Amino acid sequence: MPDETDDDPAVPVVCSDCGTDTEVPLADVAAAVERHNEQLHDGESVAQIDPAIAEHVTDMVAEDLGIFDDEA
Repeated sequence: MPDETDDDPAVPVVCSDCGTDTEVPLADVAAAVERHNEQLHDGESVAQIDPAIAEHVTDMVAEDLGIFDDEA
């Protein structure tokens, strides 16, 4: 039986302390990052969504909300 996350887009997650990067299904990102940080970094927020991806998503949301419309 296929996993419900099989069709989920994969999100790159990086950890500078461990020197790792991986792709995690979107539905599992928050739990995976939290689990990694709890198990390997005493809860410190070290592992994270790739910053370039996070910035891109933030820009897309801001554009959808019209935040950039007021800049001139």
